Amino acid sequence: MPWIDACGADEIDREDVLGWDHGGRAFAIYHGVDGRFYCTDGLCSHEQVRLEEGLVMDFEIECPRHNGLFDYRTGAALRAPACDALATYPVKVEEGRVQVLIE
Repeated sequence: MPWIDACGADEIDREDVLGWDHGGRAFAIYHGVDGRFYCTDGLCSHEQVRLEEGLVMDFEIECPRHNGLFDYRTGAALRAPACDALATYPVKVEEGRVQVLIE
C-alpha cells in the first residue's frame, strides 16, 4: 500500500485536529502536543459523528455529540458512551506533508 498525501504539516496547529476524506471514508489527523502527527478513523464509534468538530486535549479527542473520549494515539475509547476503539493509521511527514498509510 502506498503512503497517501493528506495535508500540509502547517495546516494543523499543535493540539488540534483536521478532518480528511479519502476513498469514501472519513479520517481525523491530529498534531499532538509532542509535535508528532497521528491519524484515526474520522467518525466516532458511538454514533458516527465527525470527530474534527471535537475538542482535543493533550492526547485525547472528545466527540462533539455525546462527549465520548478517545486516546488518538491508540484509538482506545476512554469514556462512555464510546465503547469501541477507533482504528489508527501510520503517519509520516515528508517535505512538510503529512502522509497516511491506509491498509
